[in-house]
Amino acid sequence: MHLKYALLAAVAALSPSLALAQTAPAAPKAPAKDAPTAVEGVTITSDSTAMRSSIDRRSYSVTNDLSAKTGSIADALRNIPSVEVDVQGNVSLRGDANVTIMIDGKPSSQFTGEGKGDALQSMPADQIDRVEVMTNPSAAYRPDGSAGIINLITKKTQKPGTNGTVRLNVDTTGRHNGGISATRRTGKLTLTGDASYRHDVQEARQLIERSVRQTGGGYASSTQDADVENEGGMTNLRGAVDYDLDKNNRLSGELRLRRIAFDTDNRETYAASDAAGAPTRAYVRDLTGEIQRDNGAVSADWRRQFKGADHLLTTHLEYEVTDFSREADAFTRNSPGVDQYERIGMDVDQKRANFKLDYSKPLPKDVKLKTGLDFELASNDYENRGAAGPTAGGLVVDPARTNLYRYDQDVYAAYVTYERPFGDFTVQGGLRAEQVQIDVNDVTHGATGQNDYFRVYPTLHTGYTLSQSQTLSANYSRRVQRPGAQDLHPYRVYLDPFNYRQGNPNLKPQITDSYELGWQFRKGQTYYLATAYFRDTRDSVTDVVSDLGGGVLLTSRANLGKSRSGGLELVANGRLTPKLTYNLSGNLFWNEIDAANLGFTGDRSGTALSGRANLNWQATPKDFFQLNAFTSGKRLTPQGYREPFKMLNLGYRRKVNEKLSLVVTAQDVLDNFADVTVVDTPALRDRTRRTANVRSVFFGFSYAFGGGKSRPEQFDFSAGGPG
Repeated sequence: MHLKYALLAAVAALSPSLALAQTAPAAPKAPAKDAPTAVEGVTITSDSTAMRSSIDRRSYSVTNDLSAKTGSIADALRNIPSVEVDVQGNVSLRGDANVTIMIDGKPSSQFTGEGKGDALQSMPADQIDRVEVMTNPSAAYRPDGSAGIINLITKKTQKPGTNGTVRLNVDTTGRHNGGISATRRTGKLTLTGDASYRHDVQEARQLIERSVRQTGGGYASSTQDADVENEGGMTNLRGAVDYDLDKNNRLSGELRLRRIAFDTDNRETYAASDAAGAPTRAYVRDLTGEIQRDNGAVSADWRRQFKGADHLLTTHLEYEVTDFSREADAFTRNSPGVDQYERIGMDVDQKRANFKLDYSKPLPKDVKLKTGLDFELASNDYENRGAAGPTAGGLVVDPARTNLYRYDQDVYAAYVTYERPFGDFTVQGGLRAEQVQIDVNDVTHGATGQNDYFRVYPTLHTGYTLSQSQTLSANYSRRVQRPGAQDLHPYRVYLDPFNYRQGNPNLKPQITDSYELGWQFRKGQTYYLATAYFRDTRDSVTDVVSDLGGGVLLTSRANLGKSRSGGLELVANGRLTPKLTYNLSGNLFWNEIDAANLGFTGDRSGTALSGRANLNWQATPKDFFQLNAFTSGKRLTPQGYREPFKMLNLGYRRKVNEKLSLVVTAQDVLDNFADVTVVDTPALRDRTRRTANVRSVFFGFSYAFGGGKSRPEQFDFSAGGPG
């Protein structure tokens, strides 16, 4: 792997130019206020409304979403159309959890693997300006993630001189967060930096009620009740430099460092009985430990602007390292049986190098051509450790819990998109070709394997202008969900005495063909959206829960034969009075699952209805009130279903002057946000309920410093959308 990283760096050094990929401005110089901005070959115009759309995406502002002022990225995403975030920070898009999350058009390892939910719930949202949702991205983007892409666009300033913001938020349960952002722009040089810290106290409960069918008839039952308290924080540091060599060339560099560190205390109570109701086993398990996740990345960019706003050559080179560690000591009081001491640990080391080159050129008749290369080399090392014994000083290494596993995945891709208007009709076709090379190595057991394959992923986007206020769209993309490193590893990972997790080396990539039809009406700050969508998936990758006996369950990964899903998404935004605006949205979702190999007869299908409502009141020029409520309906899963959940949030902002604002937010006012999943098969019934201390009241302020007139605050009336 080290040789490959060196070769990648050499390719970048020989490249004629390095530049920011995918979200680079159309020109090195700062655009004028409200000037058109080019995004992936589609021109959109900045305005005061919160939603922008182009041929392959919708972009939503979170500038005036008050939960984004005081909360985490997970809190902000809960107010974005099509997006759902559960109590553990897991994100889904139109019911599909296979989502790729990027920052400024770049993928990041911090949103994959172990701890990705913690990262979203710990990272502050106050540095996010907009959220782009791409359910059918063009071929210029990677096809990873069958649900699509969520792209977090960070805030940027174009004001000259030194400018910045100081912010601090404190809640009523011991949480607090704060930070400072600053920009220094003079002549050809621009320096930017951010530093923030977020302290969190997470109190969670998980209740598992389980019944397992017995060979002789009847069901053995058990209850597993765990109370968890995590306390710690996240430190976020970022520094960047931009230097204009001349009017056509810009050099850029960026360094990012993030650390998440939590201390955890867990008390777990377990009680089991046989089919006749007689007690068989019980225990109380106390666990204390530490969780830490460090992420660092360095990138270099150089972009070249040719004659014409859309004639660009951009490249990007990045190297990212993520280290995750979890250490814990446990003491279990068994009844019957002897007491047991345990020490368990896990380390994950991830390295990722990415080189991307994009070239776009306008052609006659308003044709836009874009092509590029995208190489990513990634290595993952997983080390599990476990020891147990009758005393704290007499621990003996447990071979069943000790394992070293290495996983390397290299992807070499090239793409082309071609866009052409025919009067009021516009069509963009794309094709992406990828060569994937995967190497797995179970070092402990001396087992190795390879999986190399070549595939192409077509995309098609069309748009038709009915009038100045109405447009129609239709698009298609082929997406892939590749099995993750742990998904392929057959090692049985110990979670607790009655729950294990295991990968499957025979997993195939999940392929999804995604179709959409859309209608949009827009006039001023009022718009209505209607989108019908359908996904046809083969080799669906899903969790499968099986009984190992003695009340112990194993969660593994498997390919289903097929699955289909679809729905209708509606959004309405407008102004009720000069001071009162609204956003209403709903999503009617249907899915069908081939469940023949999961203990069921034939296919299973179901529907779910989700929705959101936002109400915003600009009571006075300085006083702004916000109400946000959402609900997600019952959702079918391969072996059961997920129960509905809902939340109500309130917010208030007081603009003291042009530089100082005070904010108060109340999250989960009714204290009813919970995640309940049910497994209901002929052999197994399992109900898991997870809750957390989501309910909170934050008090905060932000203060802007520096020269130049501040941009006037605009009301973000379209923060919500269907889940």
